[in-house]
Amino acid sequence: MTETLPPRVVIVGTGPAGIRAAAMLVEAGLHPVVIDEGHRAGGQIYRRPPDGFVRTPQQLYGSEAGKARALHVLFDRLAADGRLAHCAGRSVIAVHEGRLHVLGESGVEVIGYDRLILAAGASDRVAPVPGWQNAGVYSLGAAQIALKAQGVALGRRIVLIGSGPLLTLVGAQLLKAGADVAAVLDTSSWRQQLREFSGLAARPVVALRGLALRARLGRRYHAGVTPERIEADGQGVAALRWRDAGGRQRHTACDMIGMGWHLRAETHLADLAGCAFIYDEQWRQWLPMTDEMGRAGNGVYLAGDGVRLLGADGAEIAGRLAAAACLADIGCQAPSVFADLRKLARLERFARGLARAFPWPAAMVRALPDEAVVCRCENVTAAAVREGADFGGGEANRVKSLSRAGMGRCQGRYCQLAAVELVAAQAGCGPEAVGRFRAQAPVRPAPIGAFLRED
Repeated sequence: MTETLPPRVVIVGTGPAGIRAAAMLVEAGLHPVVIDEGHRAGGQIYRRPPDGFVRTPQQLYGSEAGKARALHVLFDRLAADGRLAHCAGRSVIAVHEGRLHVLGESGVEVIGYDRLILAAGASDRVAPVPGWQNAGVYSLGAAQIALKAQGVALGRRIVLIGSGPLLTLVGAQLLKAGADVAAVLDTSSWRQQLREFSGLAARPVVALRGLALRARLGRRYHAGVTPERIEADGQGVAALRWRDAGGRQRHTACDMIGMGWHLRAETHLADLAGCAFIYDEQWRQWLPMTDEMGRAGNGVYLAGDGVRLLGADGAEIAGRLAAAACLADIGCQAPSVFADLRKLARLERFARGLARAFPWPAAMVRALPDEAVVCRCENVTAAAVREGADFGGGEANRVKSLSRAGMGRCQGRYCQLAAVELVAAQAGCGPEAVGRFRAQAPVRPAPIGAFLRED
């Protein structure tokens, strides 16, 4: 009698979603393969510093230190006991017909799967500001990673611009670490934020915690601002010109600017895996379509910020739901998910409130001057994108081909949303009618030598 082998389940990502999914599969008796770009589990939100780092978890993660430590310990124990295979320091660069192409130090290897759980997370959502291509301009996430991983502030005098909880959090973390934060500039007005207070009340403790962080910023925090231009000299960033809520011109000297407008779901692998997408008007971006458990079809499951922008707590729940769906689909007993679904609905209400309170600055992007750079990788200006829209008929991928926006190193991660806004404005329609840039393999830069194998 032939013994039936258990299905091979592969998880991509070791943030909160990936860790919880792995733990549930292990508990059910499976031996998942877990692939992650980081060398230690935790993801971006609970990124771990190198060994010997002197800052404590409380200093790194604040009120989330207990959750971070619990997830780190859980995953490390499962890996040490051999109950899962941890492929650390490797990046999935392509998905094709049940196989993952994985880039590591030894080159590209192919890993097959029967079921795939993508917990790829999210990256910064940035909006172009004239001059943002100069040295010294970073995303908020980059500033936070430098602080967590190396204890480094990326500038001597810092200005942060954008909107959303991460703006406040990074500002407070930099101040606590002793950095000189000159200003924290929020494009969302006080009126907009207060209007959506009822949605934020779905998680009152988290909302109050955010207000406490905001209070630490004091008079550095300004709401309802409009960034106008980043000035630079031969050394890089020199100052930011901006208008306050009353329309007054302001000028703040600095040598580093961090920028970000909440998050952008990391969807390249989901796209290559054949997932369907839908435009979300509140988040102003295309997101993968799944059922409430994370099923995306064809044996693919999505969890975490790569499908629902619900933060770390939501990612943990989504990871458990995706694993439960996977177990049910392969005929294994899955735990009850009723409580998790109820919690997820509450987190969804809170996240929608955040999206409305701290919106993507569509009007600011559409008003960019022609000379402003939109795609930093390829140095594509707003004028080139608008010209591409005139010739390309207002379709995202035709404009991409004509202008080269989104064809550089980041594969459109930082410019796509802004470029689509410009195309939509030029075509006189909404972003949902313009479409999205199609993902292309490899989704991360890879050296040619990595593909050259003796066999």
